[in-house]
Amino acid sequence: MPKDYLAEFLPDLEQFKEKTMQFHRGEITVAEYKAFSGGFGSYAQRGGKKHMLRLRMAGGRLTKERLKFIVENCDAYGINRLKMTTCQSIQLHDLEASDLCELIEKAWMAGMISRGGGGDFPRNVMASPLSGVQQNEHFDVMPYAEAAGEYLMNFIKAVKFPRKLKVSFSNSPENNTHATFRDMGFTANADHTFDVYIAGGLGIKPGLGICVAKGAPPEQILYYLKAMVNTFTAYGNYENRGKARTRFMQESLGKDGLISAFREKLSQVMKSESLTLQPSELLQTAPIQKETGIPFADKRIISQKQAGLYAVFYQPIGGNLTPDKAACLYHLIEPMKDVEIRLTPDEGLYVINCSASEAEKVLKATTDGAQNLFETSVACIGASICQVGIGNSPALLSACIEKVRKENFADGVLPKIHISGCPSSCGTHQIGTIGFRGGIRQTPDGPKPAFAIFEGGCPLQGQEVISDMGKSIEADKIPDFLVELGKMISAEAAAYDKWIAANHDKFIELIEKYTA
Repeated sequence: MPKDYLAEFLPDLEQFKEKTMQFHRGEITVAEYKAFSGGFGSYAQRGGKKHMLRLRMAGGRLTKERLKFIVENCDAYGINRLKMTTCQSIQLHDLEASDLCELIEKAWMAGMISRGGGGDFPRNVMASPLSGVQQNEHFDVMPYAEAAGEYLMNFIKAVKFPRKLKVSFSNSPENNTHATFRDMGFTANADHTFDVYIAGGLGIKPGLGICVAKGAPPEQILYYLKAMVNTFTAYGNYENRGKARTRFMQESLGKDGLISAFREKLSQVMKSESLTLQPSELLQTAPIQKETGIPFADKRIISQKQAGLYAVFYQPIGGNLTPDKAACLYHLIEPMKDVEIRLTPDEGLYVINCSASEAEKVLKATTDGAQNLFETSVACIGASICQVGIGNSPALLSACIEKVRKENFADGVLPKIHISGCPSSCGTHQIGTIGFRGGIRQTPDGPKPAFAIFEGGCPLQGQEVISDMGKSIEADKIPDFLVELGKMISAEAAAYDKWIAANHDKFIELIEKYTA
């Protein structure tokens, strides 16, 4: 992290330490502490005894240096829980208050900034995880995501936002960073330009973004970012927190009004500021030279666009990367030249820039992860940890995987599912093929944990669907629901995506059975 940011942010830690001690002395409430601590990327966990720290890393780039820091400090502070998030960051959990402030300072000094990792600030900037190495991508968006992440740090102390601002970059129509429905998204075009979308988002009253520019020159992205900041602070709702996200500006201004307001701010910024990116400000990558070879075939080994180089996919179940596995990965890749880790928006990771022999080593070291599409399912941290959570997402996912594994369904019979513990959609349930959202269901035997079902969501650019909430299924019945669904599909020797197109009525009947 640049020294000027350290000089700007480090003095804030004294106030953070005092607020944390006040919280533990019972002098301020959970809500008061949450409103303050989020700006440092930290929240108290449920019960208020332990803490979480969220590390910011633009584009999900988990370099060897960053991984080393995490591994060493997991050992130093006895950290036993790491959670990869759908915003391509890593959360360190179960921290003691006495360790939290010291760890934050260490992280900052090591360039692992957490400032603005929560609260009403620009959040971690996202980028397609295989950007720069993916075959058939339009172009590498990672340098621009990192430049955007660096630029947005300027606003953490200078500007008061109505709520958080999430920015992402997509290198292809896969749109795995949800660039077309974030607060601001840049989608790559084949002619090396960006289309720009604003004011989208998941959660309560979700909405797709509005395209406000086509063919924007990549070197001009900071103008668009500044225009978005100015639009949000001018027209965002500071009075009603429930309507303070950018997507509600579509409602208050109307789509045409919002487009006009943004373009007016953009014109003003273009005239008054000098924000054009120079080559020296962008991530520079030199060609990688490694031994040639072809690894043995495996669905988790992906050929990069660079001949002779490979990426290896690894999905720890539920995005829970254990400290021991983090240490294993670090010691494995440390001697591998140019190898780094990229976090995915679905709580997995890729180890990129591997030679054939290196790819095989990484593959063998990661056999404990997801074994099929269903096991790559996403779950937020859930109500056992999160202060605002309702449903225990990780517990549900574990129960589902345990039950489904016994059936030995063919890969693809069940799709990836997305589970959120509450309406905030941290598990991105609204764009999952099947999604679940935590809640409570009233039954004759009293209230029981339940999850509302969402179905038919899709993030693909040009095919986006944000699904609506369906009926609630009691949490303990969902594993059986998925097993019965899997048996129905297996009986027709089909995969879910093909089966559902012809049998949607049967799917609805099954839902009715489990919600009756």
